[in-house]
Amino acid sequence: MGNLHLASSILIGLFAVLLILRVPITFTLAISSIVTAFYLNIPLLAIVQRMVQGVNSFSLLAIPFFILAGEIMSQGGISRRLIEFSNILIGRVRGGLAQVNVLASMFFGGISGSAVADVSSIGTIMIPMMKKKGYDADFAVGITVTSACQGVIIPPSHNMIIYAMAAGGVSVGRLFLGGFIPGVLLGISLMIISFIIATKRNYPKEERYSLKESLQITKDAILGLFTAVIIIGGVISGIFTATESAAIACLYSFIITFFVYREIPLKRFIGILYSSLKTLAMVMSLIAAASAFGWLLAYLKIPAAATSALLTISENRVVLLLLINILLIGLGTIMDMAPLILITTPILYPVVVTTLGMSPIQFGVMLILNLGIGLTTPPVGSALFVGCAIGKISIEKATKGMLPLYTMMIIVLLMVTFIPDLVMFIPNLVMGKGI
Repeated sequence: MGNLHLASSILIGLFAVLLILRVPITFTLAISSIVTAFYLNIPLLAIVQRMVQGVNSFSLLAIPFFILAGEIMSQGGISRRLIEFSNILIGRVRGGLAQVNVLASMFFGGISGSAVADVSSIGTIMIPMMKKKGYDADFAVGITVTSACQGVIIPPSHNMIIYAMAAGGVSVGRLFLGGFIPGVLLGISLMIISFIIATKRNYPKEERYSLKESLQITKDAILGLFTAVIIIGGVISGIFTATESAAIACLYSFIITFFVYREIPLKRFIGILYSSLKTLAMVMSLIAAASAFGWLLAYLKIPAAATSALLTISENRVVLLLLINILLIGLGTIMDMAPLILITTPILYPVVVTTLGMSPIQFGVMLILNLGIGLTTPPVGSALFVGCAIGKISIEKATKGMLPLYTMMIIVLLMVTFIPDLVMFIPNLVMGKGI
C-alpha cells in the first residue's frame, strides 16, 4: 500500500499533465487511474471491473436512445420547421431573426438535449440567413451559440441522466422538471438583450405569414415537438422510465421523420445509425473511464479533503457557492461537459448538498448550467467552435461580440444558485417534495 497523499498527487497531477498535453479525455482518465492503481498495488482487474460497472446500468440505456432520436430529428427537417414555427410566434419584433433563433433553440433543445446538436442544426440555417439579412456575423454566431446552452437544461437532457447516475440515484423526472424554468428564463434573458442590441443596430423585422401558411407550419412543428412531450410526460407521470420513454420517442421520431416529413430517404438511416454509434462510443467509454477515476477519488478520500479545503477558505454559504461557480466556469472553459459532470459531482456534492444543504436537484441544474456556459467559451467550447465554423469568423471576434450575452447567462446562473424556487417550484408542484 503506497502513501495515500502521494497517490492523490499522482492521480490529480497526471490527470492535469495529460490534459495540458491535449490527450483525449477518456485516455487521460484511464491512464491516470491505471498508474495510480499500480502505485497503490491495486490489481488492474479491479480498475477494469470498475469501468464495466460504470456502464452496466439500466438507466444509461436512455442515452443511446436520446442520441439516436436527436440525430434522426436533426437530419430530418425538424430544425427548419421549428425555425418557421418560431418565426410565426415572434418574428415580427425588431431583430426578429435573433428572437426566432433563441426560441427555435429552446424548442430544439427540448428534443435533442445537446448544445452542439442545436448549433449544428439551427446554426446552419440561421447564421447564413441572419448574415444575409444584415446582422453582424459576430452577433449571429453569438446568439446561436449562447441560446444553444438551453439545450443542456431544458428537458430532456442526457446530461441530466449522467448527473443522476454520478450523484447516486437522483430522480431523473425531478431533474427534467427542474430545468424548465431556468431554461426558459435563460431564453427570455437572451431575447431581452437581443432586442436591445437589435434596436440599437436597427436590425430588420420579419414578414408576416398568411393564416394558411401559419396553420400548416404549426401542424408540422407540433408533430416534431411531441417527441419531447413523450419523453417528459412519460417520465413524470410514471408511465415510463426514462429509458422506456426515450425508446418510444426514438420510434416516434423515426416514423415522423421517414414517413410523415419524408425529407430524407430511408437509406439515410444507416448514416444516422453510424453517426449515433460514434457519439455513443465516445460517451460510454468516457463514462467507463470516469467511473474508475471517480472510484479512486473516493478511495483516496479526495472529496472529503476538497470539502475541508473549501470550508477553510470560508464558512459563508454565499462565498462558497460563488467560489464553486467560478471553479466550474473555469473548468468548463478547458474541458467538455460529460467528463466534468462525472469528475466534479462526487467532489462537490458533499460540499453543496450535505454541508450547505442545497437540494440535489438544484445543484444538478446549477452544475449543468455552469458547464453549459463552458460549451460557449474558449478555449475548448465545442458549441463555440461549431458556431464559428458555420459563421466563418474567428473565435476571438465571436467571443468579443458575445460579452453582453455572457452577462445575461451569468445573471441567470446566479439566480439559479441563490433562488431555489426557480428550480424546485415545478418538481415540487408536479411530483411533491422530495429528491
